[in-house]
Parts: sequence; C-alpha cells; structure tokens
Amino acid sequence: MPDHGHEHHDRGGRDHQHDPARPGGFLAGLKEFYYGPYRRTMARAARDQDDLFMLYVCGEALGVPNPASYYTMELLPLVLEEFHDWHTRMGMEKWPGDIGLSCC
Repeated sequence: MPDHGHEHHDRGGRDHQHDPARPGGFLAGLKEFYYGPYRRTMARAARDQDDLFMLYVCGEALGVPNPASYYTMELLPLVLEEFHDWHTRMGMEKWPGDIGLSCC
C-alpha cells in the first residue's frame, strides 16, 4: 500500500513515530532528563569560553601583552561580527582600543 503522507498507526491507533514506548522515544526522553538541567550551565560555560577567546584576540588593543599577537591579528576579521556584543557584555559602552576596531 503506498504511503500518501499519512502517519503510521498500529491497530490501537498509536503513532509509532512519537511513541515514548518505542526505544528511540525512550532514549530521547532519557537524554532530555539527564541533559536538560545542565543546558543553561553548558551555554554559560561556552559563552565564557568565547569571551576569553575574544579577550585573547582583542586584548593587545586594551594593553594586555600578548606574545602571539601576530597570529591573533589574523583572527580579527573572523570575530568582528561578535565584537560589539562582546565589548558591551564586558561593560565597555564604547571600545577604548586603538587598533581601529570601532563599532559604536
């Protein structure tokens, strides 16, 4: 019998694709049960890691010595999209740096 876009049900009328009794549905629910409470913590840790990376890339403009400044200057074009959000999140209304990164 051809499938015409209808959901597949058994004789009891249960939907097989979203049935929590099926192994895939149970595993998805179990994963959400364990990972759900930590989702915010992991997002905050990722944001903190991104902030540290931005400080490392843009830090020399703030007067923080950077022994790898030659290499981090190559990364500036990649972080320019997130630059304004980062420096306002760090508490700087306007960028005080002197390397020509002006967004405000």
